[in-house]
Amino acid sequence: MRILQLCKKFPYPLKDGESLAVTYLSRAMAELGCTVTLLAMNTRKHWVDVEQAKLQLRHYEAIYTTPLDNRIKPLRALLNLCSNRSYHIERFEDAAFEAKLLEILQTRQFDVIQLETLYLAPYLPVIRRHSNAAVVLRAHNVEHEIWERMAANSHFLKKWYLDRITPRLRAYEISRLNQYDLVVGITARDVQIFRELGLTKPAVIAPIGLDADAYAPDLHSYDQPLSMAFIGSLDWMPNLEGLEWFLESVWKPILHPQFPDLQLHVAGRNMPERLRRLGLRNVFMHGETPDAADFLRQHTILVVPLQSGGGMRAKILEGMALSRVVLSTALGLEGIPATHGAEALIADTPAAFARAVEYCYAHPDNLKTIGRQARVFFEKNYDNQTVARDLLHAYQQLIHTN
Repeated sequence: MRILQLCKKFPYPLKDGESLAVTYLSRAMAELGCTVTLLAMNTRKHWVDVEQAKLQLRHYEAIYTTPLDNRIKPLRALLNLCSNRSYHIERFEDAAFEAKLLEILQTRQFDVIQLETLYLAPYLPVIRRHSNAAVVLRAHNVEHEIWERMAANSHFLKKWYLDRITPRLRAYEISRLNQYDLVVGITARDVQIFRELGLTKPAVIAPIGLDADAYAPDLHSYDQPLSMAFIGSLDWMPNLEGLEWFLESVWKPILHPQFPDLQLHVAGRNMPERLRRLGLRNVFMHGETPDAADFLRQHTILVVPLQSGGGMRAKILEGMALSRVVLSTALGLEGIPATHGAEALIADTPAAFARAVEYCYAHPDNLKTIGRQARVFFEKNYDNQTVARDLLHAYQQLIHTN
């Protein structure tokens, strides 16, 4: 099967959920005999030395990129209020990307063209004009839902702006739902929401899959003093919002006074300087870490205090694969049906987070059990080979019916 994968950012290095989701699926597809070609935007915000990255992405038959400056520009963002267009989508509309896509479509044939996220939808017209391939949206989440949740949690000025532009994103997302031949949802919940919004075309569920062999489980840290870790891209607003809430509402007033020896280690690229200046006791700001797995292995608990967001958190899957104890809000675990006290710990309020940490101190032997069960849960549900095999079966059926 010949697959063209379109991405709004280059899917390497593997330091964020989107890159993990894109790369591990494409790698598994190639291992299962598919020919996979990548066309990605190399954005100013997440610029990558593509020639160096290609050395790590040899599973692709070919890799193409075009540069894009998609940074938020205040004047353009304000002027957008005078139009009826979605500013979220507008930032990824690019003539150079469209030209490269056209060139590829005119010289190569594909069975499936896989759009990684809604932000590739503006290129549907050129695809339909120049290719007979089945067009698939791989929806990493319900995009407008993320921004609705962020607006609800934002302060006045940011909330005012998001309340005005997010309905346009919602309208755009709904208007495109039935323009694909297949919608691939990361979670069953996301597919159900798309159905409620009017999706009538075929849809399947394909969760994020990771290579289990790349994440050797490690239980040695459970013999060390308890410590917590947060890891996530801090230029993704839900991550930053959740971390700041945790520091201000949980760590500072409750956890540190109650557990003065407990340490929190924070890692993530593009860390705002204001976080480094907080100077909170026993909070260590590491910035971008070269290896997420090595960082997580050093700590007992992976804390995921998300207050908004959508889809599925790849970092939780990484933590489970490494046999970490994941301590998350219910929203953070959305789409991952882990059971509280079995494969993870769930807390939604400052008091609940404190009770969860108290439980960890009171029952250290149980932590290894949770870690082991988390690894088993991961292997059963999120192995990239299994996910890819099931999805390719759906693609074969789609091709035969088109």
